[in-house]
Amino acid sequence: MSFWDFLVWTFWFYLVFVCITIFVRVIIDVFRDPGLNGWAKALWVLFLVVVPFLAAFIYLIARGGRMAQRSVAGMAETQQANDAYIRSVAGGSSPASEIESAKRLLDSGAITQAEFAELKSRALSGAA
Repeated sequence: MSFWDFLVWTFWFYLVFVCITIFVRVIIDVFRDPGLNGWAKALWVLFLVVVPFLAAFIYLIARGGRMAQRSVAGMAETQQANDAYIRSVAGGSSPASEIESAKRLLDSGAITQAEFAELKSRALSGAA
C-alpha cells in the first residue's frame, strides 16, 4: 500500500464519517423539533432513508437556521439543569438561609451571640 493509497483511503473514511454525522444530526433534530407533527417527522425520516444525501441537503437548507436555534436552546437548557444540580449537591445556600440556620442554632443554645454574629457576618460577606 503506497502513501497515496493511504491518503485516498483516509479521505473516503473522513467523507463517510462526515456523512453519517450529518444524517444522525438531522434525524435527532427531526425528533427534537416540537413544530413538526408525527406525520411530518415520519415523512422526513422516510425521505432520509430513501434518498439520504438529497434529503439531508434539503433539510439543512430549508431548516438549518432553526436547527441551530434548537441546538443552542437545548444546550442552554442542559447547562441550567447542570447548574441547578451542582447547586443542590454542593449545598450552596443563600445568605438568608445561612442566617436563618444560624438563628435556629442561637435559639436552641448551641451557639453564643458572638458566634451568631460571626456566622451572620460571614454569610453576608459571602453574598457580596
